[in-house]
Amino acid sequence: MLEFRVLRYFLAIAREGNITRAANTLHVTQPTLSRQIQELEDRLGHKLFIRSSHSVALTEEGILLRKRAEEILDLVYKTEAEFDNYHDEIAGDVYVGGGETVAISFVADVINELISAYPKMHFHLYSGNASDVTYRLDRGLIDFGILIEPADISKYDYVRLPSSDKWGVIMKKDCHLAHKEFIEKTDLIGLPLIMSRQAIDAKEDNNFIRWFGDDFEKLNIIATFNLLFNAAMLVKSGSGYIVSIDNIINTGDDSELCFVPLKPELKSGLVLVWKKYQVFSPAALVFLQTLKNRL
Repeated sequence: MLEFRVLRYFLAIAREGNITRAANTLHVTQPTLSRQIQELEDRLGHKLFIRSSHSVALTEEGILLRKRAEEILDLVYKTEAEFDNYHDEIAGDVYVGGGETVAISFVADVINELISAYPKMHFHLYSGNASDVTYRLDRGLIDFGILIEPADISKYDYVRLPSSDKWGVIMKKDCHLAHKEFIEKTDLIGLPLIMSRQAIDAKEDNNFIRWFGDDFEKLNIIATFNLLFNAAMLVKSGSGYIVSIDNIINTGDDSELCFVPLKPELKSGLVLVWKKYQVFSPAALVFLQTLKNRL
């Protein structure tokens, strides 16, 4: 069995890129650290580092172990914190993941209520698309996820949130489509489009592919994105048009960008999900109860 201590040693070396520096940060001797890593490599049957005279770099196997070690230790720290706070006073950490969506304003109101009532509660928000969020949710690294519908929620318990996201096109205000009241399918054919990866994943039952219909394959998608802010920089540079939801980035009077909704109107509902049969920490449970009471 891999020891948590050795995983911490491994991550320290990966972070520092040097065994001596890692030994100093861990307050162990360099020979001790080298021996522990050699034993770890022997146990796994793979070299984890490419060694040179003054530095080390991760092998492919080392990159994989770093990802897994970070997940394992995150879960260990989270579990320790939950047990540290298992007492009469509501305290501890709640982890919520979600994409960029206006639904966070509803969740933010719940968080504000709770941190006022329970000063020892702490919240950690993780941003990512649906696959990022469910990946962490399935591994116990977050307590709750906010997903944009339609989404596969068959293996989760959930509540629907009282808000929805409107789809449209984000563009520069000086482009030829900016004056339009709405954007139709025919307007998008031939345009250089920037799309979220989730929105164009043909494996997913998603709103946009159904909205566009048989002509979806005709779209000129020049770039994809995970989160919207960086994609907006491409629009500002004149590279293309984003098809996305509203109210995430600034498209107001003081922005060089604008948002034009789609026609027919396209909206996506939002759900808060958690693992079935989840045993919550007291802090996570009071968060869920408070949120449900607001619905």
